[in-house]
Amino acid sequence: MNLIPAAAEGDFDESDYFKNYPAGDVPHLYPLLVNEGERRIETKPDGAAIRKFALPSLLGILTFLTPVRVDGNWTILMGLIADTGRDLVGAGMPWVVYGLLCVSASGSVYAKTLGPNRFAAGSLFARLFQVAPTWIVLRLTGFIMGTMTMFQLGPEMFWHPITGGTVMNELAVNIVPIFLFAGLLMPFLTDYGLMEFIGTLVKRLFRRLFTLPGRSAIDALASWMSSAPVGVLITVRQYVFGHYTGREAAVIATNFSVVSVPFALLVANTAGIGHRFPEYYLAVVITGVIIAMIMPRIPPLSRFEDKPYDKLHPLREKQSSGDESLIHEAISLAVGRAALAPPLREQMRTASGHILDIWFGLVPAVIAVGGAGLILAEYTPVLGILTAPIVPVLEFFGLPEASAAAPALIAGFLDMFLPALLAANIDAEITRFVIGVISVTQLIYMSEVGILMIKCEIPLRFSHLLIIFLLRTLIGLPIVMAFARFVVY
Repeated sequence: MNLIPAAAEGDFDESDYFKNYPAGDVPHLYPLLVNEGERRIETKPDGAAIRKFALPSLLGILTFLTPVRVDGNWTILMGLIADTGRDLVGAGMPWVVYGLLCVSASGSVYAKTLGPNRFAAGSLFARLFQVAPTWIVLRLTGFIMGTMTMFQLGPEMFWHPITGGTVMNELAVNIVPIFLFAGLLMPFLTDYGLMEFIGTLVKRLFRRLFTLPGRSAIDALASWMSSAPVGVLITVRQYVFGHYTGREAAVIATNFSVVSVPFALLVANTAGIGHRFPEYYLAVVITGVIIAMIMPRIPPLSRFEDKPYDKLHPLREKQSSGDESLIHEAISLAVGRAALAPPLREQMRTASGHILDIWFGLVPAVIAVGGAGLILAEYTPVLGILTAPIVPVLEFFGLPEASAAAPALIAGFLDMFLPALLAANIDAEITRFVIGVISVTQLIYMSEVGILMIKCEIPLRFSHLLIIFLLRTLIGLPIVMAFARFVVY
């Protein structure tokens, strides 16, 4: 998913630099004016400059990071807007998803048939539909499975409510409005200095604990309060603009792209532990922080190179100079970033292209991978066979109903909601608690976030995600089991 194309190699020249960007997708003057991350505002910011940083950033905070209570449930404003948009469309929402599948598949086949030379390089059509063969297969598979589900064609296992019906009518219909409104509103969170402000204040702590820049704290908050895909999108954007290296982007995406608090509550309720949600989410936070401290220091993440995406214009986080207060430094950097923000109209035009790219690329992959995973779990003994060696280990640690718990512990790699569905049939509350917490802290689930990570510019491959998923499970399991024994028993 090419959010921002890379700059050309060689000597820097402004005109050459902009030639490398499609119309409407230029990263504007930001990399130019910051002079590879070295630019600092040396004069005291005036009121107008501070307002340009503060007002849009406040809107970003209110939209993505502020919990609101609606009908007795906690959510965020962006989630509320997305839910409202979905509810307004109502029963027509699956048809919207199906329409996206049709356009994605037909556009990709059309582009492949005509060949790459028929469309201008960097044009919107080329970006959306000239994709690698693997993604063409995923788009066609998603279209076929979507067609079978919408019209209940073929074997029931493909369109049953627990398989195709789940990914089409529950997962996809939520993804489409989330990415629409997140894509349109995200600039207020990322382009007006909020990440520079927060990142400067916590950079020492995040470097020490997680080997990461302080601005990654915003990624974590955005995920916790909105959704994991939103966190990944923010990480991709920051990586492409030069704020993160490949290693940092991979660490952030695979350790801080946590599902939102509302979705975690949905998982807890589905697993039958909603009455223990405070203890449940405390376990999620504690386990997630411990894993995030360990994972960057061990392979495969420790072996990623600290190279920026754009080698010409890296915007690295600077060490504090010591001659100014941390809060003054934070305000200076934030105001400087806000001054470089492009016009809102141009931001919306660029965001629209990104949204279409995600819709046509991610939604079919979610249908294909998520549907296949649910079919695998519900109609085959594969998960039971693969997890048979885990059962004695779980029994050794005294986890009740170990044979039923084992498949749920690895099913999350296919779809994050699948472990909760499997856990709902387990009687032992402590086992349901362990599965519920582990499913949220594993983070890597291919039906949504995994596909997005592979498709974007971050240097993560399927093999990386599989290893990271297994390591997160192995590290988190004893922590969660110890916590569960203390809380549940």
